[in-house]
This record gives sequence, C-alpha cells and structure tokens, in this order.
Amino acid sequence: MCLAIPALIKSIEDKEAEAEVGGISRRISLWLTPEAKAGDYVLVHTGYAINIIDQEEAEETLKLLEEIAELSGEED
Repeated sequence: MCLAIPALIKSIEDKEAEAEVGGISRRISLWLTPEAKAGDYVLVHTGYAINIIDQEEAEETLKLLEEIAELSGEED
C-alpha cells in the first residue's frame, strides 16, 4: 500500500522545498510539481511532492490520519 501525506510548503529553494507536516519540517523534492509555491499544500510520497491539493482537502486528510492513529493507539 502506498500513502501520500499532505504537507504545507513553507519555502522553496530551486527544486526543493521546506514542508511541514504535523509541526515537523522536512525537505521535499518539487521535481514532479514545479508549479508549486510557498503556501501550497502538496501530497508527499517518498520525499516527492506528487500533486498540489487545496487546503480543505489537506486538512480533512490530516484529520482522518490523526483519527486512525488514535484508534490504533486504543487497540494496544
């Protein structure tokens, strides 16, 4: 199973961006989404931004991932 996670682009330098997910910053590649800009939400898979998404979709997806993590923790 493949999973892409929404991330907010904070800054861009060449073909790389500093992106934030859940308060954690990471460097990601923009080779597949050269049109992305600071302030955009992107789907990140294996370190690459693979698609630009709107804020509403990103927030909804992040909320669902948090709920899954909470439910998983309850099973332990």
